[in-house]
Amino acid sequence: MYDIITIGSATRDVFLEIGSSELRRHSDSPSGVEVCFPFASKIEVKKILFTTGGGGTNAAVTFGRQGLKVACVGVIGDDFAGREILEELKREGVDAKYMHKHNEGHTAYSIILVHSSGERTILSYKGEGQHFNVKHVPLSDFKSEWFYVDSLGGHYDLLEALVNYAVEKGIKIAFNPGGKELAHGLDKLEPLLGKIDVFAANKEEAGELVGINPKDQDDILRKLRGVCKGVIILTDAHNGVKVLDGSTLYSAGVPDSPVVERTGAGDAFNSGFVCEYIRSGDIKKAIQFATANASSVVTKWGAKAGILYKGDWGPWELVSVNQEAI
Repeated sequence: MYDIITIGSATRDVFLEIGSSELRRHSDSPSGVEVCFPFASKIEVKKILFTTGGGGTNAAVTFGRQGLKVACVGVIGDDFAGREILEELKREGVDAKYMHKHNEGHTAYSIILVHSSGERTILSYKGEGQHFNVKHVPLSDFKSEWFYVDSLGGHYDLLEALVNYAVEKGIKIAFNPGGKELAHGLDKLEPLLGKIDVFAANKEEAGELVGINPKDQDDILRKLRGVCKGVIILTDAHNGVKVLDGSTLYSAGVPDSPVVERTGAGDAFNSGFVCEYIRSGDIKKAIQFATANASSVVTKWGAKAGILYKGDWGPWELVSVNQEAI
C-alpha cells in the first residue's frame, strides 16, 4: 500500500545559462516579451546543468523526501536519459517499477534557456512521454491512499480510467492537468472534475478552461466551484496563490527569497500542498508548506535540487495566509 502514486511526465532536462540575449516586448508574443538572439551566429553559454524533470517525477520526489511511501508512473525511452530518470527516482526512495519503457523513440527532453532574471524559456521534445497508454498502466495493481495525476499527454482514456478506478477503490485524487488535458475543454472534463479531491492550475490555464479573463481570479474560482467537488488551487507565479475550499477562500503571497531560476516551482507548490494536506488536512499549513517548497526550489538550478526534506521548513512556515468567505 502506497501513500500516493504519481502519474505524469518524466523528462531529461538540460539547463543553459545564456550569455548573450536581449529581451524585447512584442504584442504578438503570448507572454508579451521575447528572448532575441542574433541569427546565424554562435551564442555563448555560461553554465550547463543536466538533471531530470517532468511533473510526475518532480512531485514524486517531493513526496519521497517528505517520508511518504510513493511510486511513480510514467513513460520513458530505452536510452541513457531514461536510465538516468530511473536511477534518480531510486536514489530518492521512489518506487519506479511502474515506469514504462517505450522503444520507438527517445525519452522526453527539455532544453531550458535561463535568463539572468530567473525566468526561463523551454524547448520541449515530448518524445516517448506522448505514448501514455492505458493498456500499459496496471491499474489493478495500484493500492494507494492517493493518486497525483499530472500531464498525461492528452490521453483522455487514461485520465478517465484513473479517475473511475480511484472512485471505485476509494482512492483520493489530486489533478494538475497539462495543456493537452485542458485542451479537451470544460464540457468533456466536467464529469471527471466532479470526482477530483484537489484540482490545481495556474490562473491562465484555469481562465482559459472556464472562459474567464485570468485577471478575474475570484470569478474563475466560483466557476470551478460549480464543477469541482474538492479543493481548488489557483496559482499566480510570484504573486502568490488562492485556494478555495467550499465557500472559504484562502490567499497567500510569496516571501522574499533569492531566485536563481523558476523551473519546477509550480510542481513544488502543488505537490507540497497535497503532501501537507495528506498529513494534516489543514489547508493553511498546506499553503505554507507548498510556499516553502516552491520558494526553496527557485533558489537552485533544476526542478528537484531545492525540494525540501522532512522537517526542513525554514522561515517559510511563517507565511501569512488570509481567510475569507466567497
